[in-house]
Amino acid sequence: MRKAPEGWSTPKRCRANRKTQFLSFMNSAELLNHAKAAALKAYAPYSKFQVGCVLVTSSGRLFKGCNVENASYGLTICAERNAIFHAVAEEGSQMKIATLAVIALGHEFPPCGACRQVIAEFATPETVVWFLCDGKPVAMTMAELLPSGFKI
Repeated sequence: MRKAPEGWSTPKRCRANRKTQFLSFMNSAELLNHAKAAALKAYAPYSKFQVGCVLVTSSGRLFKGCNVENASYGLTICAERNAIFHAVAEEGSQMKIATLAVIALGHEFPPCGACRQVIAEFATPETVVWFLCDGKPVAMTMAELLPSGFKI
């Protein structure tokens, strides 16, 4: 396997997994740039929070999503769930998330609680989720983001 360029930060599990081998060459900045591009397409006339998400599946495919609001707030969908549902629609119910990045234009926060639970449904405890904190990329595993997720 080729070595990633110096200065690129990728989770250890991505470097070791053949299915996600290309992630060794996609740094957190690239993932967050994909998420930012998705956020620019968000429909957020009520909250003004434009959120974008990109996920890479274990099969190596990339899926993007943005938040889409509705006047009836309960019908709003977050960027993370939008990307996940798109991935499931394309790859089927066996889809697994290798890594995911989320960004909100002008704001910094990790996925909300509802999105964490949906991410956990299609991820492993070691799946890495990227977001910004103090302008810097932060990587947390699902086990760190949702230590006591709901399972049936």
